[in-house]
Amino acid sequence: MQQPPEQSLMPDAMPDAANETGSGMARQGNRMQQSVALLFHSRGRVATAVLVTLSLLIVYFVIFDKDGLAAYEQKRHQTQVLQQEINALQQENQQMAMHNQRLLNDPDTIEHEAREQLHYTRSGEIIYMLPEAPHPNAATQKPTK
Repeated sequence: MQQPPEQSLMPDAMPDAANETGSGMARQGNRMQQSVALLFHSRGRVATAVLVTLSLLIVYFVIFDKDGLAAYEQKRHQTQVLQQEINALQQENQQMAMHNQRLLNDPDTIEHEAREQLHYTRSGEIIYMLPEAPHPNAATQKPTK
């Protein structure tokens, strides 16, 4: 039988050193195989840990990022407030449009506005103007010198 090539090239004086080196390499190779086998068998656990970590990161960014859930809730509330404001302004606009139509078409409305805002009178009428009541804060304030 033939010896393996590396042993045939070694001198006869060092057979123990060759065996130690060979067994060291065998142990290192064996450790490598065990590590690979362990990693191969635990790949499910590693993959699960990686997926859980990625999922937690995604959830964190969805909730706390500047465009996350908190920002979404704030924008949704702001949208509701603005929608209420729009509805109130539309209602006010409708009332003003109706008042405008009455001013254009109804003589009684025209007369009422002329009397209230411009203080117009009919001939022979006398208007009595009463002084405005003082504000409650104006009575408590003392004049400054």
